[in-house]
Amino acid sequence: MQEFLKNPIFKTLSLVADDLQVETYVIGGFVRDIILKRPSKDIDIVCVRSGIELAKAVAKALSIKKVSVFKNFGTAMINYQGWEIEFVGARKESYDRNSRKPIVENGTLEDDQNRRDFSINAMAICLNSERFGELVDPFNGLSDCENKIIRTPLEPTITFSDDPLRMMRAIRFATQLNFEIEATTYKALHSEKERIDIISQERITDELNKIILSPVPSIGFKHLFDTGLLHHFFPEMVKLHGVEIRKGLGHKDNFYHTLQVLDNICPNTNDLWLRWAAILHDIAKPPTKRFDPNHGWTFHGHEDKGARMVPEIFKKLKLPLDAKMKYVQKLVRLHLRPIALVKETVTDSAVRRLLLEAGEDVDDLMILCSADVTTKNEKKLTRYKKNFILVEEKLKEVEEKDHLRNWQPPISGEDIMATFGIGPSKEVGQIKNAIKEAMLEGEIQNNEAEARVFMHQLGIKMGLKLA
Repeated sequence: MQEFLKNPIFKTLSLVADDLQVETYVIGGFVRDIILKRPSKDIDIVCVRSGIELAKAVAKALSIKKVSVFKNFGTAMINYQGWEIEFVGARKESYDRNSRKPIVENGTLEDDQNRRDFSINAMAICLNSERFGELVDPFNGLSDCENKIIRTPLEPTITFSDDPLRMMRAIRFATQLNFEIEATTYKALHSEKERIDIISQERITDELNKIILSPVPSIGFKHLFDTGLLHHFFPEMVKLHGVEIRKGLGHKDNFYHTLQVLDNICPNTNDLWLRWAAILHDIAKPPTKRFDPNHGWTFHGHEDKGARMVPEIFKKLKLPLDAKMKYVQKLVRLHLRPIALVKETVTDSAVRRLLLEAGEDVDDLMILCSADVTTKNEKKLTRYKKNFILVEEKLKEVEEKDHLRNWQPPISGEDIMATFGIGPSKEVGQIKNAIKEAMLEGEIQNNEAEARVFMHQLGIKMGLKLA
């Protein structure tokens, strides 16, 4: 801890605080991360007076011209050599039950620590010269850091009822840090879960995305499910849970399978949207589930149904309805295709079709499909891995030969109309589609010259005359 405080920025903060005779502390996440040896560039400063005044004085001492002031919140922020430093006056808060927006009053350091969400985020280090480096830890946050515990400073039902977003934050910190949630605190997550309904979906989704980007996101999803929080904002995922048995035949629990796929994909990507594709790849299994007495449980068409569900889910969760959504939708729709190639003889034609549809996202699709193999059967797993290597080699071979990753038709509709002197018609579409199919089947190469010869021959067969 003392090593971090040797940074010149803290010496400047100390000198300015002493000069203004303002009781000043670094508090919250930065202190926690120092203790946990996690990198952090965000410093929260609390002082027992005006945080804005202190920020302006520190900026002047550091020759910083820009101070971002947020008068409504009584906060100010400066950036210095990659550090983002936020200043606020110590305060105490009280809440109306129907809102998470607190009534704020000036307070003491004790008041400010009492309002913090968790003991590990309530620790403060004094920056005044007389007590420089002294840890103020009223709720044993240091011990909780050492023992990997998430607990609230005060009674957890009150803490969560006052600001229900703290329930999502508890699970998020437990997931990011791989900490346990203390028993009383965990019980309150369940008892206060209904309160999450007063939180905006944007705030909930922001915390959910941080859970998804954690090293092992299944930890967070299991907590969200077990506490009942997930049921309030993501019921489609909850419906994946459970196993139905008929005539002695059961299917796998698709909720826990999805979590395994999500965990499997994480070592290979930090891309949030690829991880979302893992979450949603089987989302349509509940509505497509059928029992066939001869074949057992089936989920026919769940990939297409799932792709159609993606926009609705993104809209409800306030996720972006742009190219990111389209990307997830594409991967959900195609996620069975490489698996199908693994199961059968890999033909050039099948690989071309996959390359054409997946385009530049084919590598991500293969990452998703590889993560989707969760069998515990070692023989099956070995066979799948071996076949996946064959598919990847075939993809590379066909891509190098045919250049299909970002394929554009070598002959346009305008070319066809000009060649045969015709206007827009069904014949134009038929010729375009025939050229594409011939290229996919390997009858012609993916180039304009061969496509043009093919077009001439086909047009003549269809009774068209060259212009």
